[in-house]
Amino acid sequence: MEDLVLNYFEDLKVGRTAVYSKTVTDADIVLFAGVTGDTNPIHLDEQFAASTVFKTRIAHGMLSAGMISTVLGTRLPGPGCVYMTQNLKFKAPVKIGETVVAKVEITELFPEKKRVALRTTCWVGDTLVIDGDALLMVPARG
Repeated sequence: MEDLVLNYFEDLKVGRTAVYSKTVTDADIVLFAGVTGDTNPIHLDEQFAASTVFKTRIAHGMLSAGMISTVLGTRLPGPGCVYMTQNLKFKAPVKIGETVVAKVEITELFPEKKRVALRTTCWVGDTLVIDGDALLMVPARG
C-alpha cells in the first residue's frame, strides 16, 4: 500500500506525469496467459515464435497495457479513479527480459464532471511500444 498515491480531482494539473516500470519475465507471460486464456503460441512456444517476424517469443500487448492501469490506479490519478475509455496503438513488441516503462500524462481536465484525460504510453528504452489515451472519472474532495 505504500506505493499508492491518493489524488483528488482538485489536486490534478495538466502536464503532471507518473510512471511505473517492470522487467517482463517468462513467469509474467505464463501467468498472464493463464489468467486471460490467451495461449497464442507466439507468447508461449519458442519454436513457433522463431518462425514469426519477431524470431522469438513476445509478451502479450495487453500485459504491457496493464502497466498503464497500474500507474492510473496507484499513482496518477490514483486510488478511486475509474476507467471510462482507453485507446491503444501497439507500436513494437516487448520481449522477455525487457523493461517496460508505463507513463501517463494529464492532457486535459473536465471540472464539471470530474474527468481527466491522459496520454498513456509504454516504452522499452527509447522505443515507444504502446501509444494511447484514456479518460477517467476521479473522486473529488467534497
